[in-house]
Amino acid sequence: MKPTIYKHQYALGKQGEVVLTLAERTLVMGILNVTPDSFSDGGSYTDVGRALEHAHRMVAEGADILDVGGESTRPGSAPVGLEEELRRVIPVIEALRRELPHIAISVDTYKAEVALQALEAGAHIMNDIWGGKLDPDMVRVAAAYQCPIILMHNRSERNYENYIEDVLQDLRESAALAMEAGVKRENIWLDPGMGFAKTGEDNLQLMHHLDEMVALGYPVLLATSRKRFIQNILESPANDVIEGTAATVALGIAQGCQMVRVHDVKQIVRTARMCDAMLHKDCIKI
Repeated sequence: MKPTIYKHQYALGKQGEVVLTLAERTLVMGILNVTPDSFSDGGSYTDVGRALEHAHRMVAEGADILDVGGESTRPGSAPVGLEEELRRVIPVIEALRRELPHIAISVDTYKAEVALQALEAGAHIMNDIWGGKLDPDMVRVAAAYQCPIILMHNRSERNYENYIEDVLQDLRESAALAMEAGVKRENIWLDPGMGFAKTGEDNLQLMHHLDEMVALGYPVLLATSRKRFIQNILESPANDVIEGTAATVALGIAQGCQMVRVHDVKQIVRTARMCDAMLHKDCIKI
């Protein structure tokens, strides 16, 4: 059975100069970590020049969105203060906006002040790993700027009673918080939060229920790239699990996920293109 396709066109930016269309093909978000300690590429793009070089490479490889993050969320990572996070991400976003004016920029943060300043600097999308529940001002900023916000599933503790239903209910609550703050329904994107408050077995189980998340009626972003459960299964380090990431992407697209967040853009763009051709041939030019 073909998955549900959520159709919408977004005109982002102050002049609507960035256009994203859901339904034509799977959108690919390239990861741009400007951190010294991210789990697989920490320290690689900590200055603006190297970050821009990597961004241009990902766009050339087919990235539709660039996700800029200034704080590592890997287990055991140290929290980053507001001023330091701003110092890391704002110059990069400003430079991306100048050099890649028609590419969507997402800011990966759970701090409302970082999100606000990032949007002022030229970002178009907010990506919140706490689903709007840690800093309640996050959804208020999204409402004020009328921009898409990605609400990821997360918990401070792994305390589930009915795992899949609990995840779905948590996401329903995040979506409700956003809409109560004034975020338009079409600007709410969901993320299952692979690896966050979840064991390897939890991640595998959730991979089989992504269609239930899609059925909630929001676009779904899948972010499995180089995650620990893939490394463990393939018994390989983070920089050598492209095939495992591609497998999860293919399964996610087959269940209706319309966006994927990845490190290895070239290979995953190809994976997504093949999946789209098989699943949505009416939408894909062959």
